[in-house]
Amino acid sequence: MATAYIETTIPSYYVARPSNSLTQAARQAITRKWWDEGRSEFDLFTSQEVLDEAGRGEHVMADARMALLEELEVLEITERAGNFAKDLVSTQLIPAKAASDAVHIAVACVHEVDFLVTWNCKHIANPFIRKRLRVMVASFGMHLPVICTPEELLKDEDD
Repeated sequence: MATAYIETTIPSYYVARPSNSLTQAARQAITRKWWDEGRSEFDLFTSQEVLDEAGRGEHVMADARMALLEELEVLEITERAGNFAKDLVSTQLIPAKAASDAVHIAVACVHEVDFLVTWNCKHIANPFIRKRLRVMVASFGMHLPVICTPEELLKDEDD
């Protein structure tokens, strides 16, 4: 079975209050559909970084995010992952203000998961960053997971 690292935006979109933004509302619906119907195709993992992020904010929403994540296996933020995350920031591939995004990428790479599932299209699922990231990850002797949104993992109804 394929493995997938669940980044913080996934439980955030799943439990979010309905949005007035068409884009946000669509992402919420897609996330719920994938989580409810498509995630069974994967062994799901997360990290303490996700748990820390998901646990912040409004208490009721944080509890709902944490409830979704409680069944996932937590991957260790190893020394290698921590160092790689620091390298992603020090090379400015990932901005310092988004250091936690570097941790998500590093943990997924070090633990060799197949997919990194996210709605973070600014620093993670960004095609311009992904290209440079692939080169950097390879230079460290690692493999970059497929970075994608839940929408990309939904199977076509006709399949």
